[in-house]
Amino acid sequence: MSSTQPKTYESIAPKRVAFLGLGVMGYPMAAHLLLSGHHVTVYNRTPAKAQAFLAEYGHTQRVKTATTPKAAAQGAEVVFCCVGNDHDLAQVILGDEGALNGMDPHTLLVDHTTASAQIARELFEHSIKAGIDFIDAPVSGGQAGAQNGLLTVMCGGKREAFELIRPLAMAFSKACTYMGDSGAGQLTKMVNQICIAGLVQALSEGIAFGMKAGLDMNVVLDVISKGAAQSWQMENRGKTMVADQFDFGFAVDWMRKDLNIVLQEAQKNGAKLPVTALVDQFYADVQDLGGKRWDTSSLIKRLT
Repeated sequence: MSSTQPKTYESIAPKRVAFLGLGVMGYPMAAHLLLSGHHVTVYNRTPAKAQAFLAEYGHTQRVKTATTPKAAAQGAEVVFCCVGNDHDLAQVILGDEGALNGMDPHTLLVDHTTASAQIARELFEHSIKAGIDFIDAPVSGGQAGAQNGLLTVMCGGKREAFELIRPLAMAFSKACTYMGDSGAGQLTKMVNQICIAGLVQALSEGIAFGMKAGLDMNVVLDVISKGAAQSWQMENRGKTMVADQFDFGFAVDWMRKDLNIVLQEAQKNGAKLPVTALVDQFYADVQDLGGKRWDTSSLIKRLT
């Protein structure tokens, strides 16, 4: 796990935890749990990633791998999960070899996948029936946030369960906030993605306009980032957009998956999201350009 700055960990009693899913987010999140003193069992559907994790952190003597989610969850006090989508989540948690079948009553299940509010509520109900508390806890901050332990975590479920998992989640986050009942974490993440989609499109248009006008956009960004136009996207992606660099961060494919969740939820609750729907189609254009794995700031490629 690469990191650009040291992470300060809260001092809490070590726990036995499992982490399911070692993608670009899950791998560093699991590493922060390990480095903060916990005993971590990892599972990944592609075993090579779990073996790589063991090779990197096995020297701590507090890490081991498991071949199924059920095996990883056995004996764990808290099970964390971060996988791809609703289908993956249901399989990893509810399948015959899923985590719920290996967990003891009175333990905690925490899902960091960006998924639908519906699957969050379903997993909550299944967990409660098994005597287990479930928290939906999607994150924001991207790969860099995961690596540096500076994610923002948005949680839904029982407040008592949230209070128990918050000190652990602070191992990989700068903020972990209770948002309400089951599903509220996922709904908050949807708001986050709606806001990002509009911001990136506006930033793309601004940069494209300035370039057509013959301005030095690096200087322009330095100036306007000190005023009302300032945003995280401008500070972290503006100059890389000017430089035509899109080989990092949150991929277009993932954003389209998230926006599909958002738009489906909007159909249910009646929210009007004309800009979000339009930007989703712009991202489809980027996919057609070959940018499925480009960073989401690649929206500008449609305009230049």
